[in-house]
Amino acid sequence: MKKQKKEGQIWIDWAVELQFLAQTGLTYTKDPFDRERFERIREIAAEIISHQSDMPLDKVKNVFCNETGFQTPKLDTRAAIFEDEKILLVREKNGKWSLPGGWVDVNQSIRSNTEKEVWEEAGLMVKAVRLIALQDRNQHNLPRYAYGICKAFVLCEMLCGEFRENEETVASGYFSLNSLPELAEEKNTREQIAMCFDAHRDQNWLVKFD
Repeated sequence: MKKQKKEGQIWIDWAVELQFLAQTGLTYTKDPFDRERFERIREIAAEIISHQSDMPLDKVKNVFCNETGFQTPKLDTRAAIFEDEKILLVREKNGKWSLPGGWVDVNQSIRSNTEKEVWEEAGLMVKAVRLIALQDRNQHNLPRYAYGICKAFVLCEMLCGEFRENEETVASGYFSLNSLPELAEEKNTREQIAMCFDAHRDQNWLVKFD
């Protein structure tokens, strides 16, 4: 079964590798003819993704063909905040729940971005205290994306504040591991949240990384 799943996704590996090779070529080549070739290879990679996923080609190009420089994974932070042995989740506009978090801004560190995202999505001021894990998103979350993402899970202490509805979230709440609501699994799975519980309870926690 595992082998079948891998074979079913191998086209993603091919498209991602083509995109990476094309982006690297565009970064370093000085030859205008080579640049044209690398741009076409990048377009082919986008066309593969669009054809296989039924995503509009323009949308694929927006997320897949707009990189400049040497291509590296994007960085996402997720905050784990506990109260009475329950973890804080925020409800998104689609009705699903996630750990507060998001893309790391260019002027932010993992620590500061985690604290900023909690303030924006949950209305809380927190202190980021411990790194729980660094994960390759495509090894843990579905659907698989056509670009790499490194997810940083960070244990935080709540200082003050209260939830306020905002552009991204409509509610917040604390949940036990056995009573989790419907999760936005592309952002966090039950296994990832269970890992956060384990880290919260273990003062000698060793950071997990892929």
